[in-house]
Amino acid sequence: MQGFVYDQPATRVIFGVGTLERLAEEVKRLGAKRALVLATPEQRKDAEDASRRLGEMSAGVYAEAVMHVPIETARKAREEAARLGADCYVAVGGGSTVGLGKAIALESGLPILAVPTTYAGSEMTPIYGITEAGVKKTGKDRKVLPKTVIYDVNLTLSLPAKIAGPSGMNAMAHLVEGLYAQDANPIISLLAVEGIRTLAVSLPVVVKEPQNLVARSGALYGAWLGGTVLGAVGMALHHKLCHTLGGSFNLPHAEVHTVILPYAAAYNQQAAAQELNRAAEALGAKSAAQGIYDLSVKIGAPVALKDIGMPFDGLDRAAEIATQNPYYNPRPVDYAGVRQLLEDAYYGKRPA
Repeated sequence: MQGFVYDQPATRVIFGVGTLERLAEEVKRLGAKRALVLATPEQRKDAEDASRRLGEMSAGVYAEAVMHVPIETARKAREEAARLGADCYVAVGGGSTVGLGKAIALESGLPILAVPTTYAGSEMTPIYGITEAGVKKTGKDRKVLPKTVIYDVNLTLSLPAKIAGPSGMNAMAHLVEGLYAQDANPIISLLAVEGIRTLAVSLPVVVKEPQNLVARSGALYGAWLGGTVLGAVGMALHHKLCHTLGGSFNLPHAEVHTVILPYAAAYNQQAAAQELNRAAEALGAKSAAQGIYDLSVKIGAPVALKDIGMPFDGLDRAAEIATQNPYYNPRPVDYAGVRQLLEDAYYGKRPA
């Protein structure tokens, strides 16, 4: 066996049904006294419920999180947290809310407790992203990694199919790219294969039977594995393209991941055949690219960039941005190849 480095940041995880009841207990465990609850405007009720559970330990609710964490939103949130004297942040929601918590913690260094309600996986990573002047920049800093994550399956029961499906495919993207990461290792690869298998089985049931607790638990478990993989190893071309399309064209985060993933897998198939064959096996498919595409179709998720707001005349610019400072990728990243990938994804044809 080849040598490897396994460097896994530690996060305390509480997983189960009804675990939100332990919120106040877990905030106390962090040594915090004034927790600011973060959410998107759409999830204000969830944030207010969390605030009530915290009682006197709640510093208030800030429900202004938005996609891709615009720098202006981050600055306002930092100012509000300082004004309220918050010494901890409780992020209730998906990647947008957790991302806002990270943007605040990046400057303050104060702890985050995450309560995920989607399958984004951001809660398990030290990776942050902030969008400024139309460009999303990402970085890695362990002080933005949530100290505690409370996974309560009940909180995902109200997640509609049109959101649950793409959110699960977002987690799938972390798992697939983790297999051929530059710093991949046997432990993370085991987690990645397990996560792919779990999501492939659970997501179709989640979409058809939204109240199925077994399927919801499986999807949340797969999302946890996806976030763990994302936080432990580097990502490649798929994530670079998604950051470009999301930050520069304001496309919805999970849907972009859903659309791009099969085409990124097809792009890398020959250069990472062994790894992608493992993904295909976990999907129960002959090829990873086609298995991912077919799963997206099965769960009713979008498969074409044109259907999620991407303008055709933006493909050239997207290819330019994505190839200027590319992430590591098993196949060399070149403009012509990426431009063709994006055009294939624009029309949403099943990968060959």
